[in-house]
This record gives sequence, structure tokens and C-alpha cells, in this order.
Amino acid sequence: MAIAKAERLMNLALCLLGTRRPLSKRELRDSIEAYVETFRAGAGGAGSDDSFNRMFERDKDDLRELGLVIETVESLDGEIGYLARRDSNRLPPITLDAEEAAALGLAAKVWQQARLAGAASGALQKLRAAGLPEDVDPYEAHGALEPRIPVHEAAFEPLMLACRDRRPVVFDYRKATAARPEPRHVEPWALECWRGHWYLAGFDRDRGAERVFRLSRITGRVRSRGAAFTAPVPDVVTVRETVASWAGETADRSALIRLRTGSGYPLRAKATAVRELGDGWDELEIPYGHGLDAWLVEFGPDVVVLEPAELRADVVDRLRAVAKG
Repeated sequence: MAIAKAERLMNLALCLLGTRRPLSKRELRDSIEAYVETFRAGAGGAGSDDSFNRMFERDKDDLRELGLVIETVESLDGEIGYLARRDSNRLPPITLDAEEAAALGLAAKVWQQARLAGAASGALQKLRAAGLPEDVDPYEAHGALEPRIPVHEAAFEPLMLACRDRRPVVFDYRKATAARPEPRHVEPWALECWRGHWYLAGFDRDRGAERVFRLSRITGRVRSRGAAFTAPVPDVVTVRETVASWAGETADRSALIRLRTGSGYPLRAKATAVRELGDGWDELEIPYGHGLDAWLVEFGPDVVVLEPAELRADVVDRLRAVAKG
């Protein structure tokens, strides 16, 4: 079956590359032997047409994923046709030195634990075919450097594609202080990994403002919407800076907390001073900035805020909100 699909994709690509005018679905269906054999006349009527349309759309998407530029052209009578112009699908000679090839290899290694591993490998194969030096192995180990960006959230791939294609999305999101998730309508801009967590920046339509969402708090399926963006996309999307400010990274004050021994290692990493209190508790001095109360709530009963008073009150309010549901 894999060989049959590869042959079908090859024939479709050759057909689209060999035509001088756009070909309709009907013409492609009648010209490519794999389609003719699968959907021969009298084999299914409207159901057969639907099956062909689904197969054709999948094949077209697969070819585009492989790098083929397929144009969609509408004729004067409204009929849709497809072609792949040779000048749009011809790569210029590519010359890479050893350092550039090594950088590409490391970039591909970053995604070995993610769903993008196949795409990264395919990209390097295309570069090899386009002129990457044969004596350079982009996968060769380079010292002790083994970059990894873990991607465990199911929302990552649909959001990545939505950012690329500029498609609004809908998903259920549970805030740190909420007991239940709520739907969010978002125009996605960019994804970024910060301190081991993935974040999405975008325009929240319900709130009419920019927001940043932590992917691990997205529940259920990410649904795409066909409408266009309503807000302009910034030239530079500062995901990391926004998250850092919410997490207190831009703090100019200090807070004093009690932390249960053996817990809260991210807080310990930020601490400017630590003192053992005994009885299973330590006292920490940590930077205090916007959003620290939301972060402290995540540690639940392992954290007690001592000062300042306003931070303690904010944390207590958030805990009460969670308890009420």
C-alpha cells in the first residue's frame, strides 16, 4: 500500500509539473492511472466522488508538505484547476560550509523527541539533494552538545500549524486559579519554549487584548476556525518577555516565604537567600514581581507567604477562589 501511494504521489507530481495550464480534479482523476483504477466508472456514484475528493486533498497536502509548490487557479467560468510551475519548484544551488551544516544538524536534533522529527529529517534530505556537501554529516555528534526541546502537549502541533497558516483557534483553557477550564477564542501568533514549558502568544478575541497561554493548561482538542485574523500581528512577538514579567523575572522587590523541605525546587532556584527553620520547613527570600502570586498558588500547601502583606492576601484570595470552584 505504501508503494502504491508513493507511485500515486509521484504520478500526480509529474502531471502537475508537466502541464502548461491548470488541470481540474476531473482531468486529474481521468489522467492518473491510480485514480482511474480506484475510482473507475460505475464504482460508487456520489460516494465515489467524495472518496476521490478526500484522497486528492490528502495527496495534494502530502505533496505540499514535501515541498512542491502547487498553485490553485480559478478559470473565468469558475472552475478550479491545479498546476506546479517548474520555475516555482526549482531550487538554486546551495553551498554550505561545515559550520553551517553543523548548525542545521543541531537544529534537526532539537526536534528528535517531537512530532517534527520527520519534517526536520526530510528538510535535511532536501538540502542534501540540493547540494549539501557529501563529506559533511549534519547528524554527527558535536562534543557533548545534545540539544532537546521536549514537546509533550497534544496542543503543540495544531497550534504550530495555526500560527503558520494564520488561522484562529478555539480551545478550553484552565487558569492556575480556576477549578474548571473555559473556552478561549484566540488568533495565534507564536509559540515559544521558556523554562521547560511551551507558551502561545496571541490575540484573545473575548478579552480584546494580547494574551499568553501555557500549553499544559489547554484541555481537550484545539479546533480551527476559517475566519481571518481581526487584529494585526506584531512584527516582534515577545512571548518570553511577557511570561517572564508575569513570573516575577523583572522584579525589583523581595518576598519572604516558608517552603516545605524537599519541595518547590523552581522556587529554590530563584531564591536569593535560604534558611532552615526545622520541623520540615525552610525560609526563602525570592524576587517579587507581577504574577508571583499566581505562581506561588501552583505549589499549594507547600508554600506559606510571610511578607509582604499584599502578596499574602493575593495568594489567599486565589486559593479561596480555587476552593470555591
